[in-house]
This record gives sequence, C-alpha cells and structure tokens, in this order.
Amino acid sequence: MMEHFLDAFGLAFTPMSIAAIGLGSLVGLIFGSIPGLTFTVALALALPISFSLDAVPAIGLLLGTYIGGMTGGSVSAILLGIPGTPSAAATVLDGHPMTKNGDASLALGTAVIVSVFGGIFSLVVMIVSVDLVSKVAIGFGPAEIFALVLFGFSTICGLCGRSLTKGLISGVLGLMIMTIGLDLIEGVPRMTFGSVNLLQGVNLLVAMIGLFAIPFIIEAFSEDAHLPKTPKKMANVRPELPSFRLVFRNIWLMIRCSLIGTGIGAIPGTGGAIASFLAYDHAKRFSKKPETFGKGNIEGVIAPETANNAVTGGTLIPLLSLGIPGDPATAIVLAGLMIHGLVPGPALFMNHASEVYGIYIAVVLAYMWVLGLQLLGIRLFVHVLRVPREILAVVVLVLCVIGAYSIRNSAFDIYSMAAIGVAAYVLVAVRIPITPIILGMVLGPTLENEFRTAMMLSEGKVDIFYTSPTVVVFFILAALVIGLQGLSELRAKSKTKQKVEVSDA
Repeated sequence: MMEHFLDAFGLAFTPMSIAAIGLGSLVGLIFGSIPGLTFTVALALALPISFSLDAVPAIGLLLGTYIGGMTGGSVSAILLGIPGTPSAAATVLDGHPMTKNGDASLALGTAVIVSVFGGIFSLVVMIVSVDLVSKVAIGFGPAEIFALVLFGFSTICGLCGRSLTKGLISGVLGLMIMTIGLDLIEGVPRMTFGSVNLLQGVNLLVAMIGLFAIPFIIEAFSEDAHLPKTPKKMANVRPELPSFRLVFRNIWLMIRCSLIGTGIGAIPGTGGAIASFLAYDHAKRFSKKPETFGKGNIEGVIAPETANNAVTGGTLIPLLSLGIPGDPATAIVLAGLMIHGLVPGPALFMNHASEVYGIYIAVVLAYMWVLGLQLLGIRLFVHVLRVPREILAVVVLVLCVIGAYSIRNSAFDIYSMAAIGVAAYVLVAVRIPITPIILGMVLGPTLENEFRTAMMLSEGKVDIFYTSPTVVVFFILAALVIGLQGLSELRAKSKTKQKVEVSDA
C-alpha cells in the first residue's frame, strides 16, 4: 500500500496535475457563484479538455470543478441572497442576514473553512469505509429512498417560520410546480394547459433564480430615489476568518453535519440540496438559540455549507466502488473516469490503486486551491456591497436572464423566471416563506419517482412501505418532526394568548 501511495504522490504533485486542479477549482468557483451557471455546466465544458490529459490530472480537473462549484454557490447566497447552486439555497437563510448585519466577510470566511472541513472529513470517511458504506447505500431500494426523502421533506417544518400552515402551503406549491411538464414514466402531459412550451417543465435553477433574484430586483427598482437612504452596515473589505474559539465551539455541529452530508451523498439520487436542508434543520433543532435562526446565526451558515461539501466525498463512494453516479455532476466525472480506462468497481482498487490514491490526493489539493482562492476572493467579493443597489439590480437582472436562457437555450425559461419571481414577491408580501418551495421542487421528483417505482416493484401492494425496518424508522422520524413542530406552534400561540390576557387585565 505504501508503494501505491508513493506512486500516487508522484502522479498528483506534477505541475500539470496541480495546474489542472487549480484551473478546475477556479472555473468551478466562478460558475458556482453566478446564478444559473452551475458547476454542472462547467463540468460539461471541462470534460473535453480532460481528454488530452493523463488520468490523474484529468480527473483532478473535473473534481476541482465539482468542488469549486459546490463551494462557490455560497458567495452569491451570502452577499445577494441568491444561491448560485441549489445546494446553497439553505445558506441564504442566515448567510444573507449576516451580510445585512455587516458580517459578510465573516460569513464568507466561515463558509469556506467549514466547506473544506466537510469535504476533507467526507474524504477520510470514504477512504476508511468505502466498502461498508457502499454496501449500505446499495441496500437502499426505491421504498427506502422514498422514506428518506419524505423525512427530508418534513424538515420544511423548520423552515416555515411561525406558521406551519404557511410553510406547508409553500412546500405544496413547490411540489405542484415540479409536476408541470411531461410525466417521465408514462409520457403524459401534466398541468401544461395545452402549452407546448410547458411540456419541458419548469427547470429547478430557473425557478430558484426567479424565487430569490426577482424579488431583490423589484425591491431595488421600487425604492424611492428621493427619500433619504438610511446608512447600511458595510462589511469589512478584508478576509475575515472565524476565530479558533468559534470553530471549536461548533466542532461537533460540523462533525454531525459532515456525517449527514457524507451519508446523503452516498445514496444515489439525493444530493447536496437535500443534505444542506437536513443539516440546517438539524442545527436549528439542537441549537441553544433556535429563535435566532433566519436572523444571521452563524450556525445557519456552518451547517448547510459543511453538509453540502461533505456530499462531494460521499458521492465518490458509490461512484468508485459501484459505478453509480449520485447526480448529473458525478455522471460527468464517471464519464471522465471511463474515458481514461478507470472503470469503477472492485477491480478498480486492485488494478489502478495508484490512480485511485492519486484521485484522493487530488480532492485534498482541490480543497486547498478552493481555500486559497476563496480567501483571496473575499477582498473582491465584498466590494459588491458598495455598488449602489439600483445598479447592482441591473447587473443581477442581466446575469439572471443570461443564466436562465443558457440552461436550456429557451427564451420561455426567461418568462418562467419572471412569472415565478413576481409570484414570489407577492408571497413574501403576505409572509409566506419561499424557501419551502425550493425544497418541494428539489425533493418532489425523487419523491414521486421512487414512490412509483416502489409501487411497480410491489405490483401495487403498499406493504413494501412497512415491511422494511429502514422505511418504518424514517416514517416515524418524519411523524415526530411534524408532531413536535405542531406542538411547539400550539405552545407559542398559547403563550401569546396568555400575555395578551395578562396585559388586558
């Protein structure tokens, strides 16, 4: 084994490998931080470049792009309240309030530190337990994945603010939006109202841009320029890392969220968005001050950013050991592996051990590149806050239009983005949270497809959902989460009523 590690160091620390990983990390950061231009697009562009490289530099280029994109999504999420990737949607909830409180540099610095921690942690877990975790992950059938995703959907209770009813309304709206278009299993049009354009459905990224960016643009344009502007807190234009005390105080939260991200990433068909929302809900429920979440609590940045980067190591477990990609991004990485003759499976670790260890080292190098680039970039990123709001709105509008169009080269997506954005602005005005809509759209397709697949496998018998202990456990957990949220809401209303009665007396 030591011989393979020495060979791996020789493969990973060549100038070409280091440069390729650095280039991928930079491109991933840029694409991840611009709404609409996700790291999946960057990976698709990087794949042809990798053809002319050796195996380790080529896979390092792809993994650097993947890791950089996953980390880069937090930049626009924190600064503008517009997630660059679906995985960063949960980061908006406390990251952007921190920017409003003048702590943008601290939020960005904390995000990159915990991202590196989560990624390296998941890599270590993958190396020491790839066989065990892959066996557990492959044991998840359609019924188990459905139950897991349903449990993930129950975290909507932690995102609904003070009203569980409004949160559920928002989540159901997300489920309804994702059903628009052709049914992938039977090919039947659903909720298209005779429109040919709606047959393609509503893209998640298009909806996400509309939900978060358009309300920001409308608010900026609706401000009265003649009114005196209240001075806003400005972030310090220098890299600001979290103190050792802050990191140490949250180390157990980081470890728990890393385990959540690694576990979710190891299950095909899930992904960073599910992991980040589960981690955010977990952090809120076990926090000493849950009422501060959504108002700029640093734990609300630590949890999702740790988890969604831990997914990167988790997805490599089924990818390398079984050849099963967890999402479109890792499917492109799989293509890169096979093009260079690295066919995933048990034989990969026997026949190409040096290359596999070289890939492990490439992941570490990618996170080192991301750490350095992010820390250098914070000085530039926070200057965005000095741009006048109306000018920034114009720039964001142009980027959103380009991003929405580039996803599927469809002008209809631009109109969809605008319509969803206006609807989101109205929902915010009536105090209905919009984050559960994203959660519904993220989880909806997996929830529906796994349920229908399970029913087809069982020939329409529902016993498939209660004969598996794993399914039953997830169902019980989901019921407990919803029940506890309902009880806490009733207690809050009761306390408010008692206060009113006392004040009237």
